[in-house]
Amino acid sequence: MNTVIGKKTNARSMTKRNKMIYWIATAWLALGMLSAGIVQLMKMDAEVEMMKHLGYPSYFLIILGVSKILGVIAILIPKFPLLKEWAYAGFFFTMSGAIISHIGLGDSFGEIYQSLLLLILTGVSWYFRPEDRRTK
Repeated sequence: MNTVIGKKTNARSMTKRNKMIYWIATAWLALGMLSAGIVQLMKMDAEVEMMKHLGYPSYFLIILGVSKILGVIAILIPKFPLLKEWAYAGFFFTMSGAIISHIGLGDSFGEIYQSLLLLILTGVSWYFRPEDRRTK
């Protein structure tokens, strides 16, 4: 009898823990992607220089900025699990592409760590998302 009660209590505490991990990772991910998206839409000089350094055209900033802001909206709003999957996939490929681009040019860790952090947050947020935010 105690074993059954213990398992239910343990399952509830794990669900609570998972929700907490999800919301912390998702909040940081949303904040990071939103701020990056805004900076890219503003075409700040540092961002334009980074695009040139990476070999991409500056209009790519608009595409990235809009995509990041729409992705943040998608992962934060309730329902629409398939849309969330696409947003997570977009974040994954965007951050992976950024990391690979920097590595390909031999950039230092200082130029890679922000993309790496956002990639990790994307994975953590996706992995710990609650059932109602998953595709069936």
